[in-house]
Parts: sequence; structure tokens; C-alpha cells
Amino acid sequence: MVKAKNVQEATRANWIENTFPEWGTWLNEEIEASQVPENNFRMWWLANNGVWLKTHENTNILVDLWNGTGKQSHGSGLMKKGHQMMRMSGVQKMQPNLRLQPFVIDPYAIKNVDALLVTHIHSDHLDINTAAAVLKNSSPETKFIGPQAVVDIWESWGVPTDRTVVVHPGDEVTVKSVTIKALEAFDRTALLTVEPDVKIKGALPQDMDEIAVNYLLKTSGGNLYHAADSHMSNMFAKHGNENDIDVEIINYGENPRGITDKVTSIDVLRSAEDLKAKVVIPVHYDIWSNFDADPQEIVKLWQMKKDTLNYQFHPFVWKVGGSYTFPQDKDEIQYHYDRGFSDVFSTDNDVPFPSFL
Repeated sequence: MVKAKNVQEATRANWIENTFPEWGTWLNEEIEASQVPENNFRMWWLANNGVWLKTHENTNILVDLWNGTGKQSHGSGLMKKGHQMMRMSGVQKMQPNLRLQPFVIDPYAIKNVDALLVTHIHSDHLDINTAAAVLKNSSPETKFIGPQAVVDIWESWGVPTDRTVVVHPGDEVTVKSVTIKALEAFDRTALLTVEPDVKIKGALPQDMDEIAVNYLLKTSGGNLYHAADSHMSNMFAKHGNENDIDVEIINYGENPRGITDKVTSIDVLRSAEDLKAKVVIPVHYDIWSNFDADPQEIVKLWQMKKDTLNYQFHPFVWKVGGSYTFPQDKDEIQYHYDRGFSDVFSTDNDVPFPSFL
């Protein structure tokens, strides 16, 4: 990577090479160096539904990391025939789903991943660059875990079959210090994504359990429930009755007219109550310009209802690239990036100024 020193060397290719990913390997280095306290687990939000979980025992689980973009051109002005949003609502006009977030992690600098989990078949969760990077840079023991349709796609990309693990609701897989339990997903949009002529091993395209799952990640520091792109469902209460859930991650967004794709603010709270979670963290609202939403709405609703409804949980408003440690941060409501400058005046400054400043 050579930075341009004059306008002749400043080309589009040079600009791209020196700019993306915008955070370089900053976050890769932070995750690798991070020491998780005993009886805790730590997570980093990688944008959209992407999460990196690390345990005290140094087990590293990567979930739904996406390294792609949304629309980059107006094109013909019309949606691609058969697109899930067209099939869902009949919309024809090109949708302005532009990526809002920077790339905070370099997928090709990822190391020491013990398992890559993908929840479902949508391309903003199931990413070829993530698969390639994990395959190239990880141990031969690293597993690719997902429902059958996800595994079918991985294998079509060249991921060896012996590296994949197909899971259905109720299945458990142990990866070092973490037990991963697959649970039912409630992602009705995913059912519209599978084309009728797509063949999934041993299943019909309409079989949710073959194309999408939720995950419960059980660690020595607590349990994380990843609800992926699930819609609101009464079955959350069943999951809450049958499992011990500390932290829930769920998709959230401001649905455009005629669309029911993301969970609304009130259903973020409803799902957490049903799951009997201690903390609920909304994600996904950050990534698409046409689903952009303000998570402070969730906080305000929680404040309005928490005493009347005796909520035993609270929301946490995250920021992309930020970390969250449970239970160390269990009482936090909102994340803020490190402001730095903790060592101000640890050395003499070069520019003297009056002491009264």
C-alpha cells in the first residue's frame, strides 16, 4: 500500500486501496489483544447484524459479518425482477438501500476465529469475503455453522464440506468453551428470498428451519441470544421459558411504507420481556438508509413503561465498532467511543501556552 505523493499517483485505485476498510486493522488488533475478564464475555458490533464474541477462555465466535454494499447506482430505476422486496410488496421502483456504516474491520486480517456462524441466507449476513477470509486465515479446526441452505451456499463457493456443520432448531455444537444452540427463527422475509426452483437438501424452500435459525451462545460469563432478522413472534416466550438468556441482539428499523421487515421499537421491548433477557441490544437499524431508525425511541418507550410493566431488563444503545462486556457493562444504557487523551501532560507539550488556559 503506497500513498500517493503527487496528483499523478493519486488514482481511484490508489484511493480505494488506501481508504478501505476505513478503520484498517485497528479493530482487528483491539479484538486480538483484548483480555476478557473471568466470568464475562465480550462482544464487538461489526455493523448490521455482525458480531464478534470473545470469551475469557479466548474462544472467538464470528456471527453474520457482512462486507458488502447496498445500492451504488440508480441503474434502470427499477428493482431487479424477483427481488425479495418486490415479491413481498409489489414495489417496482429501485429502493434507496444505501450502506450507511464504514467498514470497521478488515476481513482479510481476521485471525483466530474458532467458528463462523451465519443465521440465514440473506446476502447481508452470508458474505463471500467473510467466508474466504476465515477459510484462508483460520485453523483447519474452524467450523462454518449454519442452516442447510447456508451450508449449500458455502459449499458452492468452495468451502470444504468437512468444515461445515448443518444445524436445525434444538441442535447444540460445542466450540471450545462455547456451546452453540440453534433455535427457531421467525424471519418471514427469508421465506420470500428463496426462489421456487432452488433446491435445498432434504427440504422445501418454504421450510424455515432449513434457511434460517436463531442462536443461543452459552459461555462461562453468560448467554447471548442472537435473534438475527426474526420478526416478532409469540415463540420468543417459549425460548425464554426453555433457555437462560442474559443478552438479546435483535434487528430493528423504521420500516418503509408497505413493508414489515424489521422489528419496531415496541417489539424490541416485547421480545426482551418474552425472552426474559436482562439486556436487549437493537442492531441492523444502522446499515440501510431506507430503514434508518433512532434507537433512543426504544429507550424512551422503556422509560415510559418499565415501572408500570415491571420490566426486568433494559435496552443498550450500541455504536458500530464498539465493545460490550457482560456482566461488566450490564447497567450501561448507551455506548460511547473511547475519547482518548487519558495521558494528557504525561510529557512536556511542545507548544508553551499561558497557565491560565
